[in-house]
Amino acid sequence: MRALFIVNPQATTTTPRSRDVIVGAIARHVELHVAQTEYRDHAGEMARDAAGEGFDLVISLGGDGTVNEVVNGLLRTPEGLDRPSYAALPGGSANVFIRALGMPNDPVEATGAVLEALRSGSSREVGLGRISSGRDDRYFTFCAGFGWDADVVHEVERRRRRGRRASPALYTGVALQKFLRGETRDPSLQVRTPGRGPVSGLHFALVTNTTPWTFAGTVPVQPTPRSRFRLGLDAFGMSTLNPATTARLLGKMLSPSGVPPMGRGYTTWHDVPSLTISSEHPRPFQIDGEYLGTRDRMDLHSVPKALRIIV
Repeated sequence: MRALFIVNPQATTTTPRSRDVIVGAIARHVELHVAQTEYRDHAGEMARDAAGEGFDLVISLGGDGTVNEVVNGLLRTPEGLDRPSYAALPGGSANVFIRALGMPNDPVEATGAVLEALRSGSSREVGLGRISSGRDDRYFTFCAGFGWDADVVHEVERRRRRGRRASPALYTGVALQKFLRGETRDPSLQVRTPGRGPVSGLHFALVTNTTPWTFAGTVPVQPTPRSRFRLGLDAFGMSTLNPATTARLLGKMLSPSGVPPMGRGYTTWHDVPSLTISSEHPRPFQIDGEYLGTRDRMDLHSVPKALRIIV
């Protein structure tokens, strides 16, 4: 088996020495070519070209941004070529997609799990989400968000460019700061799904492809606990954004069972093939924890069995 190992050298939870250990372990089992990312979407470009260069497997080491790039690259494999399988190793601060697959959050332990899966031939097909609207046409692996969460992602990215390290504490602090300032109170969003009337007056909306949406340290955050890779899309929207309701819902999200399907101050959708989120004016938008700017409309679709994952 020929494998392309895409490494993000800026991965926050690995060191050059640990990366060398991981490369050495994998190279004992497959014919391995190692490539480091050098600029934004470089991982996607390499993944897109992997099939044409004769690779059977693409492995990545990085965070959720690297995973998103690789997935989008693999889904752009030219027609007529066999798309390589994919194995993702954690190297970021959250690693939501990898942990949602049930993989260890330690990169060395995850490497051992991937090698065991390769020896046993274990793999699974996972569904993805796809956004298509105007200039956007790309896949997401676990979430897309309009409003509050996207605004938080944008601010965290800005602080990272100034030297701050991304962490659950930073995300939590920024989210709380924006809430207390009243910056999150904007009920301009509407969600439409097939066979169901539109729901308006939402302050923010989140679409998921699996659960959890993210992690607060080691604790999974679950606004859509019924969301699964094998099903369609789930969504969660908040229609009330006062301190009491927000505190109650955050408590539910952090509980083992997550947010119930029905309740006061929010609406949920489960296992839908597609949905549209629109706004009365442009709002911040993110996918897989990456800020994409502002949008006033986004169409989202479920893509079943989109990718084969070694796990």
